Amino acid sequence: MRKDTTRSFVVKLRLRTSGEDERAINDSLNAGRMVFNACLGETLRRLDLMHESKAYKRTAAMPKDESRTKAFKALRQKYGFKDSAIQAFAIECKNAAPQIGNHIDAHSPQKIATRVFAACNRNAVGLGGRPRYKGRHQFNSLECKTNAAGIRYRDGWVMWRGLEIECIIDPKDEVVAYGLTRRIKFCRFVKRVIKGKVKYYAQLVVAGIPWQKEQKKPCEEVVGIDIGPSSIAYVGETKAALKQFCAEMENIARQIRLMQREMDRSRRGTNPQNYTYDGTIKKGVRKWEYSERYKVIRAELADLHRRSAAHRHSLHGKLGNDILRVGNQLYIENSSFKSFQKNFGKSAGNRAPGMFVTGLVRKAESAGGTAWDIPSHAFKMSQLCKCGKFKKKPLSERWHKCDCGAVAQRDLMSAFLARCVEKKDDKYILDMSRVERLWCETEPLMEQAISKILDESASGRAFPASFGLKSLRSAQRQSGSPVNLMLRSETG
Repeated sequence: MRKDTTRSFVVKLRLRTSGEDERAINDSLNAGRMVFNACLGETLRRLDLMHESKAYKRTAAMPKDESRTKAFKALRQKYGFKDSAIQAFAIECKNAAPQIGNHIDAHSPQKIATRVFAACNRNAVGLGGRPRYKGRHQFNSLECKTNAAGIRYRDGWVMWRGLEIECIIDPKDEVVAYGLTRRIKFCRFVKRVIKGKVKYYAQLVVAGIPWQKEQKKPCEEVVGIDIGPSSIAYVGETKAALKQFCAEMENIARQIRLMQREMDRSRRGTNPQNYTYDGTIKKGVRKWEYSERYKVIRAELADLHRRSAAHRHSLHGKLGNDILRVGNQLYIENSSFKSFQKNFGKSAGNRAPGMFVTGLVRKAESAGGTAWDIPSHAFKMSQLCKCGKFKKKPLSERWHKCDCGAVAQRDLMSAFLARCVEKKDDKYILDMSRVERLWCETEPLMEQAISKILDESASGRAFPASFGLKSLRSAQRQSGSPVNLMLRSETG
């Protein structure tokens, strides 16, 4: 079957399940977990055999050209490391094991196999870690290929293998009402534990563009974006902004840290035999005992992680919509998110800037826009001025000043220069004439962005040091001048 590559979005519906329905869904999820683990073991075995072969080592040493690509493709064919081969293995697992075949249909194992192969393939090409097996209660979704067979949605009901489960639909929800008018590609069951209670949902993957209010539709303008581990700056034709990235996540992150410390104290008190004199865990086989209080905290922590992920997803969506209302032609400086993880681990883990960029690009493309990744090493925008001069600045220097008279916050300056980049013949070119032409109309927008931050800071809100507000406030107290003069006083 040919894959449907049209645009799509998800409509999520709560299911009104009975005890019998929930037992049947749980049995099916457990069967899917068995297929997942079997496929994962077989896929990793084939991948390891391919990596250990002499032919693979010879191919990896070849120059990167078309012949090398063909050689790798032949190796994958020889060792069966491809999606269709893993799907065939999943069908064999279903047919060979009654405890699996009695609880899932023919389409579900193929989708599980595709999911496993995608994870292993990312590991094979160096884009992800080695996938892990799923423990009991860790496999929480099951889907089919189409809405014509397997899991099916029909007029407010989800049907599958003799089950008919009613969906809870709010007639006042405009988003759901719009989604149900679109063509349904396929459906999936999803299990979620929310505040200690298990709830079941149906996710309908439908064709088209998500519903949006008229006043929130994207504009077709060019926007330059500079994103860091804790801040984001964007500059468009009508608006510029410098924002603390996912600032609301800090309170949840603090709660998670406190819970983790409490769990560690409980675990150490219950299992002193597993620790050395200096407090480190002993090597070798260990047996762990957990108190009832530890189990309660562990459940609360799992729910807090779920809430954190949902809150972060919501903040990402809101910020992405704000940017798209400025423009959907995005020029994003290609930052190294792996470097963010190594150097700013907690901040990157809480805010997930890489995930935000991925979602923003997807949103822009769904809205008919385009996103370009600008190589950061090609232009060095944090060191470049509008006049074309380079000045190497340490990371602690948050303001840009040049002899030509240009003064701006460092991140906003990078976003402005990104907006002036053009792509011609697969190459990125910084149009300096455009930079000079747009500077006069963009400089007031950047000053307005700084003025807004100063007003919020005066009302008691704290901002990260990367904004460079400490010395700016000092200059404001000394001069009492407008923003433009304050910037010049501060950087002078």
